[in-house]
Amino acid sequence: FSAGISKIEIERASKRVKLNIYTAKPGVIIGKGGSGIEALKGKLANLVDRKNLLINIVEVKNAEANAQLMAENIAAQLEKRVSVRRAMKQSIQRAMRLGAKGVKTACSGRLGGAEIARTEQYHEGTIPLQTLRADID
Repeated sequence: FSAGISKIEIERASKRVKLNIYTAKPGVIIGKGGSGIEALKGKLANLVDRKNLLINIVEVKNAEANAQLMAENIAAQLEKRVSVRRAMKQSIQRAMRLGAKGVKTACSGRLGGAEIARTEQYHEGTIPLQTLRADID
């Protein structure tokens, strides 16, 4: 399902396990009346003791500016046979509108079903790859 999960953090302290799930659509994971979380706890019960498992769902603000969610969005569009150029440029524009300082995307493979594989890259703004203190997602 497409819950838009950006990242999952697992924190362990002695016997307690804390699971932080960062998502764009928390309602999809939580489900009606918390049924989704209970199902998730049931699946994780054989790995971890149910009493010591704590699941936190954190909503991601600016989902379009998040690199993982942006990549999943482009991939979903490509599966729907949208043009590679259009999908990438639209995602870049949305991220820049939401306040990203710079965006760089690359898509490679048999783009558009072509026989010969190629790579398409687009970038906008500044992406300081050599600066260690830069916050790059």
